[in-house]
Amino acid sequence: MATTYLTPGVYVEEVPSSSATLSAGATAIAAFVGFTEKAPTDDPNDPDGVKPRLVTSWTQYEALFGGFINGALLPHSVYGYFNNGGSIAYIVRIPNTTPATESGTLALTSGDKTLGPAVEFTTVEPNAKINVAVSPETPPEGVEDAPATFRVDVIENGKVEETYEGLTLKPGKTNVADVVNKASTRVKVETKIDTATLPDELATLAAGNFPVKPAPATIVAVPGKTFAGSESARTGINGLVIAEDVTMVIVPDLITAATKADGTIDLTLWKTVQLALINHCEAQANRMAVLDAPPGFSPQRVKEWRSNEAMYDSAYAALYYPWIKVNNPAATNGDTEILVPPSGHMAGVWARNDNERGVWKAPANEIVRGALDVEMNITAAEQGLLNPIGINCIRPFGTRGIRVWGGRTLSSNTDWTYINVRRLFNMIETAIMTGTQYAVFEPNDQKLWEGLKRTVGGFLRGLWRDGALFGASAEQAFYVKCDAETNPPESIDQGKVVVEVGISPVKPAEFVIFRIAQIKETSA
Repeated sequence: MATTYLTPGVYVEEVPSSSATLSAGATAIAAFVGFTEKAPTDDPNDPDGVKPRLVTSWTQYEALFGGFINGALLPHSVYGYFNNGGSIAYIVRIPNTTPATESGTLALTSGDKTLGPAVEFTTVEPNAKINVAVSPETPPEGVEDAPATFRVDVIENGKVEETYEGLTLKPGKTNVADVVNKASTRVKVETKIDTATLPDELATLAAGNFPVKPAPATIVAVPGKTFAGSESARTGINGLVIAEDVTMVIVPDLITAATKADGTIDLTLWKTVQLALINHCEAQANRMAVLDAPPGFSPQRVKEWRSNEAMYDSAYAALYYPWIKVNNPAATNGDTEILVPPSGHMAGVWARNDNERGVWKAPANEIVRGALDVEMNITAAEQGLLNPIGINCIRPFGTRGIRVWGGRTLSSNTDWTYINVRRLFNMIETAIMTGTQYAVFEPNDQKLWEGLKRTVGGFLRGLWRDGALFGASAEQAFYVKCDAETNPPESIDQGKVVVEVGISPVKPAEFVIFRIAQIKETSA
């Protein structure tokens, strides 16, 4: 209601603008669904740690979910994501472990640390939460040349349960292994060096409070429906509905669930999980599924699988082939390299591309950081069979490194052939939806129509200037129409305001062709 003026004077009023400014949100936020070393304990309402967790670095991921572990590929994918330029990710843990059956161990050094581990403590019970505290003892007063001794406290669940004093590493009745093994019900001690030759002043353990590292849990296969999860319970792929800013979804541990007892891959389960991922992304309409081809496939086999078995057709999914080889910090058998699905690294490449160039540039012809090699070296002729059906290849190019050499979606609709076009529209649609909320319940008249045109038009003009839209002028690059033609009386009576937006996206130069001819001299 307008203010009523009764007293003469000067008045100042603030008038709200009839338009707003749109801004593009983050376009590269990944979500990873799979197996982790441990469950996060930061939420007492989620004891199993299965709800989505936001992490912004590898260090933060390690603090919540642990590090690399044999049988889980999600840690490698998350590491590859951050290594390739990713900065924000959601982690959705799939319950997948059984308690360890082996005891935890702890190696401690002597006074001469150059000798390596002196003794090893082993828990009697697997998965026991035990610390070993070592503290030096003061020699008895008045006793000269007394050997150095130490004290050991065995702490379980934060409480000191056993104490052993006057210990040394020297053989005899004060030897730490002999004393502890004779009385302890929680730990056993094994000597690792020749303690008989140690000088008395070095026959002691390094002081400190040391946790006994438990044996890793066993990774077990889970059914495909577990990956899909539940929207209401906020678990699995469907649990990502609460993470509205996610733009990429990756399921790197599908191979564990799909591997049969005989070592072959259950391609039906593989397809089931990937379809669940595609369906989720299409339903949300603001994110894309980054898919992996099954490992071990030749170019001919992956072509047959894509065409005759998978048969995906979606603008909200991209498929990468082959798997890549990376360093494996979790190796226990001396093999320090491991094959991993490329999806996590590709999501990092998408993020790096967005930050350096923009979401409108195809995420291709980019170096894959951390990749040591590819599982299958693909020729140009072989890629000629795969590229037209939406299989994006990863290829080594000698001194140019290992690069992503494809940027297509899995859509048969030529409007959505390229990843960057689909993601550009996702970004624009999200920005418009978020930035025009002010219009809801406003009077549906020419003032509102003009305000919406200015809001959306200003945003698109900025994108055109940045190179996101194709056209020599802004008029060629886009249009925004909101008038009496788009809003007839019957539409207004239904409470609708209709804004038509047309966009001309830039498309990648996928085939760069030079036509070269020989010039011959002609007589004048």
